[in-house]
Amino acid sequence: MNKVRVGVLGIGRGSSMINYAKKAGNAELVAICDYYEKGLNELKTQLNDPKITYYHSYDEFLNHPMDAVVLANYATEHAPFAIKALKKGLHVFSEVLPVQTLKEAVELVEAIEESKLIYAYGENYCYMPAPREMKRLFEAGKLGTFEYGEAEYIHNCESIWADITYGHKDHWRNRMYATFYATHSIGPLIHITKLRPVSVIGFEIPYSSRAKRMGKLGATAGIEMITLENGAIIKSIHGDLAKNSIWFSIYGSKGRMESAREDSLTQDVERIYLNLDQDEGSDDSQVVTYEPKETFHEIAKDFGHGGSDYYTMYHFIEKVLGHEADIIDIYEALDMFLPGLYAYRSILDGNKPKIIPNLRIKEEREKVRNDIACTDPLVAKDQLIPCYSKGNPEIPDFVYQKLLEKSRSKK
Repeated sequence: MNKVRVGVLGIGRGSSMINYAKKAGNAELVAICDYYEKGLNELKTQLNDPKITYYHSYDEFLNHPMDAVVLANYATEHAPFAIKALKKGLHVFSEVLPVQTLKEAVELVEAIEESKLIYAYGENYCYMPAPREMKRLFEAGKLGTFEYGEAEYIHNCESIWADITYGHKDHWRNRMYATFYATHSIGPLIHITKLRPVSVIGFEIPYSSRAKRMGKLGATAGIEMITLENGAIIKSIHGDLAKNSIWFSIYGSKGRMESAREDSLTQDVERIYLNLDQDEGSDDSQVVTYEPKETFHEIAKDFGHGGSDYYTMYHFIEKVLGHEADIIDIYEALDMFLPGLYAYRSILDGNKPKIIPNLRIKEEREKVRNDIACTDPLVAKDQLIPCYSKGNPEIPDFVYQKLLEKSRSKK
């Protein structure tokens, strides 16, 4: 096989993956699926490619002759869609998040193990230029033993909330608890160090007027204090605070390296700072700063999220082709996701520490196999938990009506 035949589910977030499969030399785009008929027809006209087949039904889409599927549907629906694809014999690339519940996590792990197919988690923040360079340096031993790290993913989405929730009151984004969408911040530090999280304490920043204007039920932002298997600590924060921030910093026995803060210089988030300590065995104690550029930098820069959308797909396709590739497998994906899930349970339990299970171990899976606790009433049933620790706030219907009108005005 010289090219992987790819089908993409979801024309919104999936547009970047469609773009990759159209342009890359190792992939061929053969099918696209979305329930939104108008958007699908517009895309069909835009691409004007008779080799691509279009579907509204996911089940019909899975019967198309192809090798792999990209899941760019709603973040709370990835696991059941991934399991269906795996059972059809298809490799899976899953957008963020990997699962919504512990029950889904167990079922997805076991479906992947049984199928022996490739599953790659698309946590693109791991593949941004600065985190990617930090991983290379860490693996080369520049930083020594990992001791402490901090990560931020702050994204004030108020200006685009109507576009991404369509004014739907029960959209999954409106029902997120504070620590749910945590893998953009936690993920890169897990991917750099390859250390497993073993416990977590969670905190939430109180509900805000901004959240109410957006129609969100969850708190403004979440914080996780995560203990790793070697005793090191990660502090992660993410959410809808006023000013955006993408930032990663790690301390090791030989010094510190970090990415540039978003405010440091305009468009400077790709920059890395390396500050090593000669007294701890480093051969260079000077502070070094630069913008890393790799082999595919010029190609990748036209893709989203600092070029990282290119790398997530490139490595997935290369892995399917049997080549060496830097993918995030299901176990690492859960190492990124579970701290957020258990951090909220910590919040609900008065900020008490919570042990994070290792779902690589079958005995650990049995303890959570039937755990469906989440904020989605259709999934959680009698295990439903509130979106905010102090109880779901009351939001007037006119808030959603206003967002709905704003969303429709742009179509």
